[in-house]
Amino acid sequence: MYIDFHCDTLMLTWENIPGENVIENTKYHLDLKSLVETKVKAQFFAIYMLQPSDFTELQRPVVDDREYIYSLAKDLQDGVSQVHEMEMAYSWEDYKKNLSLGKTSCFLTIEDGRYLTNPEKIREVYELGVRLVSITWNFPNALGYPNSTDPKKMEKGLTSWGRDAISLMNDLGILIDVSHLSDGGFWDIIKYSKKPILASHSNARAITNHPRNLTDDMIKTIGNKGGIIGLNFSPTFLNEKNPSPGEKNRVSRIEDMILHLHHIKNKGGIETLALGTDFDGVSGYLEIDCPQKYESLCEAMKKGGFTEREIDMFLYKNGERFLRDTL
Repeated sequence: MYIDFHCDTLMLTWENIPGENVIENTKYHLDLKSLVETKVKAQFFAIYMLQPSDFTELQRPVVDDREYIYSLAKDLQDGVSQVHEMEMAYSWEDYKKNLSLGKTSCFLTIEDGRYLTNPEKIREVYELGVRLVSITWNFPNALGYPNSTDPKKMEKGLTSWGRDAISLMNDLGILIDVSHLSDGGFWDIIKYSKKPILASHSNARAITNHPRNLTDDMIKTIGNKGGIIGLNFSPTFLNEKNPSPGEKNRVSRIEDMILHLHHIKNKGGIETLALGTDFDGVSGYLEIDCPQKYESLCEAMKKGGFTEREIDMFLYKNGERFLRDTL
């Protein structure tokens, strides 16, 4: 039983091309049927905001942000409605109800808050069903600034509107995600968020020195404030010795995942660990490339000294506590 706080599948299954739809496909890391088969308790589906070049690469029609968001939300909601063992979830109560019925919950998220330029748009996506927002992707937006190898850019925090937006999202019940955010933005969110936060798909910077990963101080602070950190399966964020992004011989190894899990546990506490695979948003060779292989990670955790209780906390119990406290 698992809760995964981040996947990018919707950007690939958009428009339901035969063999590439969200219900069932063989090309991508996951689909709805595979989640049901592996007894996933909840899957968070990101609406990753495509860049102009992405539309061409994915052979999709170029549309504006609003049409794109609505289209992907509809794809997920329509797909879930066709799978008896699944339901959409928009609250902690929805999740509990679905769980009692033996159904997998699907949550809708947005990766890159560039569309959220005013309070009305935040309320709009909330009404659409969005319950988590990754504040930035790799470019500045109306809310704040992304991670960077440039120390000066990394220091930049939230915009004035971004600080107000955090408060509004807290009030509505939209989870605040700091993955991809600058270090300055992270500390601003710690200052302004009234609720626990998460890094939905980030690892430990002390193990892999990449700006997308979290410093020890960040890990400790997230843990102290009741937040969670989703383990990212990307080769780039697991091991800095991997080749550059885009090269096919990058490898996502389970042994590297164990190193990150131990480090995050030691710095932030066992209550901080969660799953944030980044499935269908990462490339290279993945030793765990689908939900059906999660058991391999569980076995490696046992061999690495994690107890059954700690493994369950990582897989879903910490996630459940976080949802109860924030949604």
